[in-house]
Amino acid sequence: MSLTDRIQAAERAQAEARSAGASVALVRSAVIDELKEHAVTTLFQRIGARINDSSLTDEQLREYVRSELEVILQEQAVTLSSAERKALMAEIEADALGLGPIQQLIDDDSISEIMVNHPHQIYIEQNGRLTLAPVTFSSEEQLRRVIERIVAKVGRRIDESSPLVDARLADGSRVNAVIPPLAVRGSSLTIRKFAKKALTVDDLIRFGSITPEVGELLELCVRGRLNILVSGGTGTGKTTLLNVLSSFIPEGERIVTIEDAIELKLQQEHVVQLESRPPNIEGRGEVTIRDLVKNSLRMRPDRVVIGECRGGEALDMLQAMNTGHDGSISTLHANSPRDCVARLETLVLMAGMDLPLRAIREQIGSAVDLIVQISRMRDGSRRITHVTELTGVENDEPVLNDLYRFDFAAGYSDDGHPLGRIEPVGDGEHLRRVLDERGVTVPPHLLPRSTEGVA
Repeated sequence: MSLTDRIQAAERAQAEARSAGASVALVRSAVIDELKEHAVTTLFQRIGARINDSSLTDEQLREYVRSELEVILQEQAVTLSSAERKALMAEIEADALGLGPIQQLIDDDSISEIMVNHPHQIYIEQNGRLTLAPVTFSSEEQLRRVIERIVAKVGRRIDESSPLVDARLADGSRVNAVIPPLAVRGSSLTIRKFAKKALTVDDLIRFGSITPEVGELLELCVRGRLNILVSGGTGTGKTTLLNVLSSFIPEGERIVTIEDAIELKLQQEHVVQLESRPPNIEGRGEVTIRDLVKNSLRMRPDRVVIGECRGGEALDMLQAMNTGHDGSISTLHANSPRDCVARLETLVLMAGMDLPLRAIREQIGSAVDLIVQISRMRDGSRRITHVTELTGVENDEPVLNDLYRFDFAAGYSDDGHPLGRIEPVGDGEHLRRVLDERGVTVPPHLLPRSTEGVA
């Protein structure tokens, strides 16, 4: 039976069902879904590799797809209402040129993360909460087409010989994809969306992530060219906070940023953005974060901003901080300021230089000035929980002094909202002296005298 016959049969069934007081809208919907699947399959057979033709602009490709779709629908001779035709064309265009069923999730600014566990299960993070999305992929093939379209646009590949990849969307959103055989239940896709508007310190204050006093102190520390590490777990907002800290760098300074996938949105004019590159299909051409950190020091930077330290580049970053490149900023994964130091020691060991632990700690103690810890609370909100200075090493142990600390003892409300806030706990005399030497004065209200404070 042709698709036209099926539509007509659905209409006859609908008329019969009306007389029985029932609705068969689902019958027609199912046939239209079948029409859509047939149209998409035919479309990809006809346009082939042109879908990834870099010589075509987006508008030219869109017009080409629309014209082919019109021909395909005319060939089927299916009777559709104008609303049905418009909706069908939009869905097929999204499948052919966009990201299929998750395109609407990408367009929703209230959604911060999209997690495709397998073609028939998609979760989203919205306002800090995880919920099941109302859409799914129709098949593994549709999901694979979306993944391949994403990675092709950034010059990367994904196949059985290279079944996982990090990439990004045109707007900078971070993408991770894993396909079979590594992903057992079907391809997996994770998209951490990139904010269309870079958040400012005022936004973080409004969200409750930071207090005005902490924001003012961090701005003074950046302007005073302290070396700062932003520490936190996955999804805590480290990159967002790094962006905010970077916004405090004065205009006119030359900034070099280094990232795996470009996420930072710096507002300054004098910025050079570097991005790592994976090996090609022959296993050649890889450029690592460590390579970029080494090269950046030859680019006459006033500031080096590293999106995340996760390997041997930590050693090169410490050496840069210790050789005149003050004011460098980076992030790394850790759950507390002390864990941050331990994690940094481990990353330095990954450089393969076989350095004694004492030498590593001496390097860290002289290079890192400040650790800003950010955590995700029970209600999904992100809060800065520690602002901690690293004043050196005593008895082979790093000396950490909390300047501000979140009051966890205040507990949580019934809905998981934290009742505490971040409070000053240290006098910060060492920090005052360092900033005074660099011509930056810390107002007394930011670091009141206190007898508390060793982490």
